[in-house]
Parts: sequence; structure tokens; C-alpha cells
Amino acid sequence: MRFLVAATAVACLAGMGIAIATPKVEEGVKTVKIMPLGDSITGAPGCWRALLWKKLQDAEITNTDFVGSLRGGNCGFDYDSENEGHAGFKATSIAAKKQLPPWLQKAHPDIVMMHLGTNDVWRNISPKNTIKAFSILVKQMRKNNPNMVILVAQITPMNPRGCKTCSKVAEQLNSAIAKWAPTKSTRKSPITVVDCFTGFDAAKDTRDGVHPNKAGNKKLANCWFKPLSAAIKHVSPPACILETRKQTPRRHLSER
Repeated sequence: MRFLVAATAVACLAGMGIAIATPKVEEGVKTVKIMPLGDSITGAPGCWRALLWKKLQDAEITNTDFVGSLRGGNCGFDYDSENEGHAGFKATSIAAKKQLPPWLQKAHPDIVMMHLGTNDVWRNISPKNTIKAFSILVKQMRKNNPNMVILVAQITPMNPRGCKTCSKVAEQLNSAIAKWAPTKSTRKSPITVVDCFTGFDAAKDTRDGVHPNKAGNKKLANCWFKPLSAAIKHVSPPACILETRKQTPRRHLSER
């Protein structure tokens, strides 16, 4: 679903002489395609995505098109729900099975916002191997779009029953993500680490030690909002048109 921008004015350089510039934001700027990529935390119902979409709308960042082969569940209001949040999927499997390229080929996103690794932690896959999978996924993203803007989440805390090591390994993965991202980020295709771990309490903000509840959805929407807003503006800067109006030059005292 596409939405028309209703952007705010940006600063423009003033004209010189008898003409001065007035800033005006061009309507109909580039629609930015955004792919939420992840597992069941991202997928249905994935109501943090609904809250995030609403925050963007409220901030008048409306030139967005969320893309993916899946649609989110009922979150209480209509929103752009398309995503690639596949329940049970691991980063390592998505990379090994080359599942991402067809999704990218169909959607052609400008931005990928990725919250992956939770199921890898659950299945006792080492952070080292998960990070290797991340590198493969980044390579696949850039093959589809050399200018891909990539947002990678430090995953939310885990404390599920039946997985005594999950909490510790999730922290280890997040530490590895913070070290890995700068080594893969480029000026053409930047990678931004999004901290969705700090301030999130697995006991209070999830319904089962993993999946976010109402409070958790709000925190996830908040953690994504600023990085995604910046990424959207990076892909499609607000357009500024210089309009001029005549101004009567001031006479110097010596001319009177």
C-alpha cells in the first residue's frame, strides 16, 4: 500500500539581491519501500509494526510502502502490514537455503529492517554462525540493491521455559552484532544497529519469555522509530523547491 508524503518544511538557502528564497516541500517525493524481515516476533500479528507505522504517520513520514509476501494480523486498526516475518525461521536457514533473494526480487525494497537470530539462539546455534549468516544475507541484499539501507536489531531478551541458555546466548549474539555491523557497513549501503534489547524485560514485556505482549510491542515500535525515520530520510530526503518573491531593496542613508 502506498502513501503520499505530507512532509514539513526544510531549510533552504536564501536568495541574494532583490529576490529571497522561500522554502517549500515538494509533494509526491519518492515512496520508500521497507521490508520487515524476521521470524514470528516480526510476523503475525506483529502489532509493533502497526504501532510503528502509526508513529510514522503521526510524524508526517508517510512516503512509505511496507513490503513482503506476508500480511500481519488484526491489531485494532488498518495499517500497511506487509512483511517477511516467518514463524520459526532461523537466520542460518534463510541464508543457507537462499530464501531471501526471491523475497527481495519480488519486493525490491530500499530498506530492510531485520530482527533475526531468536530461533538460532533457541536452537543452540552459536552467535559466530549466526553472524556468518548475517553476512550472507547482507550480500544478498546488496546484490538486489547496491544502495540497500540495512537496519539490524539487537534482538529482544529471551527467557523462555525449557531454554536455560537462551538469555545468555542472546546477549552474546547482540554483542557480536555490535562488533560485526561496522565491519560490513559502507557509505553506499550503510548498516545501522538498532538496540531493541536495552530497556526490554522478558518477564514483563513478553507473553512467554520470547514474544512481545502489549507493553513489548510499544517498546519495539519505539526502538525502531528513530533509526527507521532516519533511514527513510536518507533514501528520500525532503525535497526543497526555491520560490522567490520580489523585495524592495533598502536605500542606504547616503542615497537619501
